[in-house]
Amino acid sequence: MDIRFPNLGWLFENVPDGFTIFGIELKLYGLIISLGFLLGYLSAYYEAKRTKQDPDLYTDYVTYMVIPAIIGARMYYVIFAFDKYKDNLWEIFNIRAGGLAIYGGIIACVITLVVFAKKRKQNMFLMSDTCAMGLLIGQILGRWGNFFNREAYGGYTDSLFAMAIPVQDAQVVNEELLSHLVYLDGIPYIQVHPTFLYESLWNLGLLIIIFFYRKHKKFHGEITAIYFLGYGIGRFWIEGLRQDQLILATISGVAIPVSQLLAAIMVVVSVVFIIYGRKKKRIQPGG
Repeated sequence: MDIRFPNLGWLFENVPDGFTIFGIELKLYGLIISLGFLLGYLSAYYEAKRTKQDPDLYTDYVTYMVIPAIIGARMYYVIFAFDKYKDNLWEIFNIRAGGLAIYGGIIACVITLVVFAKKRKQNMFLMSDTCAMGLLIGQILGRWGNFFNREAYGGYTDSLFAMAIPVQDAQVVNEELLSHLVYLDGIPYIQVHPTFLYESLWNLGLLIIIFFYRKHKKFHGEITAIYFLGYGIGRFWIEGLRQDQLILATISGVAIPVSQLLAAIMVVVSVVFIIYGRKKKRIQPGG
């Protein structure tokens, strides 16, 4: 079915979530994430060359990191959305249908990097700085997998960027969205914040900032901290709009979204890390 941006006059007709080649069904969600991994790796590879590091080091790291990242992203999502899978545990393994949480992937990448850097006797913070732009590229592209899956959107809006999805195709439909149905060509649509688009554009802006600043960093780990600071601010705002929040707990009737909580923690930790690092100015050759 179609996806529309009615206030912009945009119409995307018959948007598929995949296609079939030689009898094999390929999901666009998985292909986009794979492309994000590839471009992210290339970014880290050439950034390593620019900073006179061994680029093959990053080839090895990405090789070790890919599977843990996918497992981490899936585990994070399943843990906080277990009600969706408890009656059909085999669906946990159906990642082609969506359900990868970037936080889980990042946590797995960090753990892998800590172990990898220690074994290879490398500066972990230099490596994380080198990978930061690649991670953002992967996130920018990865969010478009949500577009094709009709997921990761916000509540009702009639703003300029409002996105309309046919009710029958929407992943999340609740009373609020149903109370604001719009009818286009006789078909009922929900009209929502395209939060996947907001996050993709936010990350693009953050990527541009890091690209121009990276040559002026004061210490190893600063680019990483800027990434977590910028991403945390954007994610905290965007997560508040989403309809498919993963809830950590409900306290006195107030739901605590786990991703929003983690975003706030990232911001605070990043600010402290930047202040501490700038006082120490621990820059070393190779940055």
